[in-house]
Amino acid sequence: MTIAKAAVSTTGDDRPGHRMIRNPVLPGFHPDPSILRVGADYYIATSTFEWYPGVRVHHSTDLVDWRPLGGVLTERRLLDLTGTADSCGIWAPNLTYAHGLFHLVYTDVATFAGGYWDPQNYLVTAPSMTGPWSDPVVLHGRGFDASLFHDEDGTSWMLSMCADWRPGHNRFAGISIQQYDHRDRRLTGPEHLIFEGTGAGLTEAPNIYRKDGWYYLVTAEGGTSWTHQVSVARSRRLLGPYEVDPGGPLLTSSGRPDLTLQKAGHGSLVQTPAGEWYLAHLAARPYPPSGRCVLGRETALQRVDWPADGWPRIHDGVPAELVPAPAGADVSPVPAGEQVEDDHFDAPALGVNWSTLRRPATPDWIDLSARPSHLRIHGGQSPMARHRPSLVARRVTARHCTFEATCEFEPRNYRQLAGITAYYNSRNWYYLHVTADDDGAPVLDVLCCDSGKVTAATGLRTPLGSLRRVGLRARLDGPALRFAYTTDPDAGAAWHDLGRTFDATTLSDEYAVTVVPGEPEAWGFTGAFVGLWVQDLGAEGGYADFDRAVYATVDADGENRR
Repeated sequence: MTIAKAAVSTTGDDRPGHRMIRNPVLPGFHPDPSILRVGADYYIATSTFEWYPGVRVHHSTDLVDWRPLGGVLTERRLLDLTGTADSCGIWAPNLTYAHGLFHLVYTDVATFAGGYWDPQNYLVTAPSMTGPWSDPVVLHGRGFDASLFHDEDGTSWMLSMCADWRPGHNRFAGISIQQYDHRDRRLTGPEHLIFEGTGAGLTEAPNIYRKDGWYYLVTAEGGTSWTHQVSVARSRRLLGPYEVDPGGPLLTSSGRPDLTLQKAGHGSLVQTPAGEWYLAHLAARPYPPSGRCVLGRETALQRVDWPADGWPRIHDGVPAELVPAPAGADVSPVPAGEQVEDDHFDAPALGVNWSTLRRPATPDWIDLSARPSHLRIHGGQSPMARHRPSLVARRVTARHCTFEATCEFEPRNYRQLAGITAYYNSRNWYYLHVTADDDGAPVLDVLCCDSGKVTAATGLRTPLGSLRRVGLRARLDGPALRFAYTTDPDAGAAWHDLGRTFDATTLSDEYAVTVVPGEPEAWGFTGAFVGLWVQDLGAEGGYADFDRAVYATVDADGENRR
């Protein structure tokens, strides 16, 4: 079992031993959280973009400790990411529960070039979070960030932002709503534009909640970066008109560079069994002095109060790192979390912290049975290809961490490569790998990709002689990335540092952004990964076996947490 290590304080709401929520509760790439409570169980679903499994889900019973359940969209029947561009794919899932079923709405975005998004929305349902999930229901493609609202009268409604592609028009044209017939599994009736947003603009991510006779519309505005915010409007009628909260945004980090949690926005509300309210939202932690967010957009929680005027309030309207946990969240042992994992590949399937790029982990390229306690990865296409990459990776969740793997590989030629990577997207990555020299002898080398330009790190090419089994290590110390190797990983032999420091901040949302005059050519939405990569560029049957992979955060004294 792995638990997100979210709280260590024992001082909350004046009761000795009461827990505190430590933000971010889901560190690393976990953006656009949709939070849901069913009985005593809380769930958070987050965006996954071009990574499988689609829609990552975590579970908690106290809002403090979070256990990853893996992803929902595990097969091509539910999601086909073949050819998906960087930072396209699954945007902003929405998780609800009604009529005895979990409902998951998700958007598969095809592009964002030239003002187009081509966002196709889908709905799947299941009696349990573990499935089985239904075949997808095809919904409209008018906009992304779709959600469902289940009203007290038994009706259900689909909301989304309304995308307007026309030059000179507001591309974020407002929030639309249309009734969903859960019996016939289709949208019905007219579309209604119920909210055009505030002056912050870029209105998206709608969620509706009903409380005390009001419909509260919660949206994200201001874009997904430094001016991001959570806005609230309300109405006595579902279809409006909606009045904007006169107190301003419910939450934002804008104008507060002193805050640890930046980019606060894109929120969803949840009520505890005791009647307390919390907001799940995304946030990011930039690395000074560059301001780049290598960890991507993360998930945090804030406590929400409801004063007499009926508008929800968060203390000072800014994100806090420590938040009082709900009543009953008492001190309990916290097992090792996503910050530490030692995988010997003994299970019949990949663990819940692993993701695969653009294709699901199917037996045609992922094999955990051919060799006991080994992960065999059959080589795929080049780093630039978007159809059959062979990359198995996990999120970077801390500024200081290490990733180690034992790799056994016999390359036939320079077209076959295997090793470990520090990866952002197809245009920004580092790759410590074993390949073959022109004479067929194995060598260790480092490739770097910066904004799409691939280079070999000079002076690092290392002959391996007859060695076929090596230990490989990547170490991230804030903005610094270093690689090392060992020739005898099984005996605990010393690591040989390659002696070069690479810029880890190129693996960030901010660095990935490319803007041509007036138009976003590329966005960065995904955060950094470390992983196992195998390439067989000549399609000659090359594969590598990985005996072990260890991810660990690093303490201030430089020691790994085990």
